[in-house]
Amino acid sequence: MLEDMFLEENSEFVRKVFLESRSLVEALILLKVWARQRRTVYTHDCINGYLLSVLVACLTAQSAGNIVSKSMTARQIFRVIIKYIGTSNAWEKGLFLHPPRQYNISKEDVNQQKKFPILLFDVSGHLNLMFRMTRAAFLELKDEAVSTLNCLEKHKDDGFEEIFMTKVDFASKFDSCLRINMKENSRVLGLGFCMDEERWRVCERDIHLLLSQGLTDRSKLVRVVWRNSPSNWNIHDGFMKFGEEPVLVGVLLSSQEKSFRIVDIGPSAENKDEVIKFRKFWGEKAELRRFKDGNIAESTVWECDPWERHAIIKRIVEYVLHRHFKLASQDLFHSVDQLDFCLHLNGKDPVSHSGKLMEAFETLSKRLRLLDDIPLKVSTVQPLDPAFRHASVFPPLPHPLVHEKLSIKSTESIALTCIPSMDVLIQLEGSGNWPLDPVAIERTKSAFLLRIGKSLEERWGMICTASEEEVNVHTSGFSFSLKILHERALSTLTSLAMSGKGKSIHPSIDKELFMKSQHSSMINGLHGRFPMYGSVVRLAKRWVSAHLFSSYFAEEVIELVVAHLFLRHFPFHAPCSRITGFLRFLRLLANFDWAYSPLVVDINNDLTSEDEKDIYENFLSCRKMEEKNEGEMDVAMYIATSYDKQSQAWTKFSPSKLVLKRIASYARSSADLLTGIITDGAPNEYTWECVFRTPLTNYDAVILLHPNKLPQPQHLLFPSQQPKGKLVTWGKPSKDFNCYLPLKGGTKSLMEARDKILVNFDPTRYFLRDLQSEFHDTFKLWYDKIGGDAIGITWEKNNSKKRRRDEEEEIKMDPLGILEEVGQIGKGFVKSVHLLKAPKLGQNGRFPK
Repeated sequence: MLEDMFLEENSEFVRKVFLESRSLVEALILLKVWARQRRTVYTHDCINGYLLSVLVACLTAQSAGNIVSKSMTARQIFRVIIKYIGTSNAWEKGLFLHPPRQYNISKEDVNQQKKFPILLFDVSGHLNLMFRMTRAAFLELKDEAVSTLNCLEKHKDDGFEEIFMTKVDFASKFDSCLRINMKENSRVLGLGFCMDEERWRVCERDIHLLLSQGLTDRSKLVRVVWRNSPSNWNIHDGFMKFGEEPVLVGVLLSSQEKSFRIVDIGPSAENKDEVIKFRKFWGEKAELRRFKDGNIAESTVWECDPWERHAIIKRIVEYVLHRHFKLASQDLFHSVDQLDFCLHLNGKDPVSHSGKLMEAFETLSKRLRLLDDIPLKVSTVQPLDPAFRHASVFPPLPHPLVHEKLSIKSTESIALTCIPSMDVLIQLEGSGNWPLDPVAIERTKSAFLLRIGKSLEERWGMICTASEEEVNVHTSGFSFSLKILHERALSTLTSLAMSGKGKSIHPSIDKELFMKSQHSSMINGLHGRFPMYGSVVRLAKRWVSAHLFSSYFAEEVIELVVAHLFLRHFPFHAPCSRITGFLRFLRLLANFDWAYSPLVVDINNDLTSEDEKDIYENFLSCRKMEEKNEGEMDVAMYIATSYDKQSQAWTKFSPSKLVLKRIASYARSSADLLTGIITDGAPNEYTWECVFRTPLTNYDAVILLHPNKLPQPQHLLFPSQQPKGKLVTWGKPSKDFNCYLPLKGGTKSLMEARDKILVNFDPTRYFLRDLQSEFHDTFKLWYDKIGGDAIGITWEKNNSKKRRRDEEEEIKMDPLGILEEVGQIGKGFVKSVHLLKAPKLGQNGRFPK
């Protein structure tokens, strides 16, 4: 009633203030845009445009000390208001539109208002305009303001995108999102309707208090929002549908170490009153324990495997709500681990074997350094494979046939025929005797590697295999591929990279090894700072491959894009959950302005302001070259790092502009789907899976492969269904290759089985190589290198630059004949080939060449 009584007077006061200054109006617009982008604070219990107007007017008035000066620019006013929201305690004591003495308000009247978290009195002096704001909402508002201040200080004038253009919603902001159905809850129904506080608000407060108490310091912020009226509500429908919307709960985690710990320590056994409270809250989960320091205290224990710890928050929240709100399991939906299925093998995450992998590498590294019968001693051993930096979707598992001593467990009856070999970089002692000719250098390296392999076999019994391309060492169930970067190339590469002239490095093999070495070192340091990084990268890589983009995106590109999310995370906090990080990855791919902005990834703060200036100049130069080349981009995806300022390492040739546009479209669709599932629920039980399902109808033709001929058939996520289209050809599986080897026991049979192992053999990759060699101008190939059984084909379109003006460029083409030949090239490996769309005809009625 008071709000309605003084509505006109309050509006008139605000109007007069803003009439006096144009900069105030512009600053208010900035504030409203800032608040609207943060949908979790622009709500019924927090802030809105009107309250922001009142706040700016109040801080401009003399009663608040003229904090805002009318001579300030709009950006200065915005900064002052944001700083005031984030750091000032004055409005918790009380703000007045007019000096308090004009109201004749007693201290007792003011103290009665202290039940509200903040006080902003209107022109009458009797109404607190912020009476709807809750304590939880106020804390979130302050957190957002502090985060914005940090962004302004860190990025100077370059934080516009993060502050005003990035959407901050429940799904992308909070590490853990929970949806609760309260429609038939007895505790809520018992509150009734006729109360000073609506029952929805009481329920919000109770859930917030319970979860804050249950999570303790595991969370930085708990936010509970219940929209009491349906989003499509019509006043003629009455109030019968009120309360049908779910309660949304967002949890912002404090840190990996705190949030995912197994044990919570409660009060000491001697503190009887606190023990009673603790046991009343936790019930049967409370137990008395003696700890290592001798302390005896109450505790709760959430035992789980290390790779399941990210779900501990889910277990705690669900237990607390089951116990205190009597909620059934079907009334709770917590988005935490629903995407784990695409990273698991037989229901378990293979990262659980990472310890064995690191032990095997340490053993190999130690033995390489101890070798003393080679001309130059090994000085440095560096792992290059993504598995060593926790960035491999499926890190290799120990293989039973690549141990020094063969012994097969009785439970193992088969083993994989193909095993991956992980790259390991070796640097030798300095020497001036290296040849200068590039071919001679590579042959010298091969000779060194063969000698090293022979020494490892003779001295420690390791298994070594050699080919023209690589030398592999098998030990402790794993295979390692040895590479050498000699010291002369290393010094040349380092100086060229530091000077920004890395594109002229020769030979290319050394350049690639050097770039991989630099990248691996950089990412390894990142994982130590952000332990959740590895899980998000794995999900991102799985998604890119599942949608058949493996041909166009190097793994290092995905790792750098995800790294950017953690390093430059504004307006968010760095993600502490894999689903939230993955959603931000999708949105970054979809929304980043790749055509007009470089993605600068500075992991160790190595880039100076001069370096960043050079990066932007190089980027602009690259785009100017594109204009001269009639729209053909030299580097469509420009990613700059301290070791690669000109984006030459991973994106120089791929992806193209069209491929980048395609993946951005896929990312936008997946992000929208994922957001809807988190906040609104899944329309059916397969919706989470749809994030990783790619529609085969988006291709002109599809090749299906025999699943039992894939090198890693256990990685297949979803067996592909036969697409709707014309079946061109089909074939039976070959008997020459089987993805599994039978293990019957006995040393002789095991040795025979080991001789049949294929290292780094991938029939899909060789099949694609043959197709690209034969049809490089005819179509593009799309595939999943992690574990797909389908290959997409899109007919190649000639670029205007490459197209001749002569009509001889257009020739007759038989798409069915081409696809039949594709099936013949992959005979024994290809299951079927399907034509979905024929190529478009040219101007003369013929198919483009």
